[in-house]
Amino acid sequence: MQDKEPINTASDKMEEKLVENEATNESNPSTEQATEEAPVLSELDALKLELVDQKDKYLRLMADFENFRRRTAKERIELIQTASKEVIVSFLDVLDDCDRAEKQLNSSDDIALQKEGIQLVFNKVRSTLNAKGVVAMVSVNETFDVDKHEAITEVPVPNDKMKGKIVDEIAKGYLLNDKIIRFAKVVVGK
Repeated sequence: MQDKEPINTASDKMEEKLVENEATNESNPSTEQATEEAPVLSELDALKLELVDQKDKYLRLMADFENFRRRTAKERIELIQTASKEVIVSFLDVLDDCDRAEKQLNSSDDIALQKEGIQLVFNKVRSTLNAKGVVAMVSVNETFDVDKHEAITEVPVPNDKMKGKIVDEIAKGYLLNDKIIRFAKVVVGK
């Protein structure tokens, strides 16, 4: 889009009309009243031109903003729809391992071999989550913190050192890139 300079254009036209009017006044002194109105009209015309130009700029700016708003809304919807794609794709390998482990469970009676295979699947799940920034919170023997933990119950403890500390963990808490995504469900000593 080419920038226009409406003030200069309007003032140039106004100057041209003033020069024409002065030339007319010098050649015909009987039109003094018309000469006095001419600069007012030319100034009015200049303001009208400037107003039209400013309205045009305003409409273009509003159209650009509306296009920007639509484009960002569309991009946001696309981002929301595909946000979990990367995580899901990374878990497809784990799902393949689960299928192989299930097949092995059905075809073999060797408990040690089955246990080893399942442990490998569990480790792969943990490593995949760690690669995506998910980290398990360490809660047992820590001081209870309402910002990190959800107390399920309180149990009496044998020594005073354990009062207000976490005795047991019912469900682990998890952080995603240092932000809590699930609070740890814990048992607190009283």
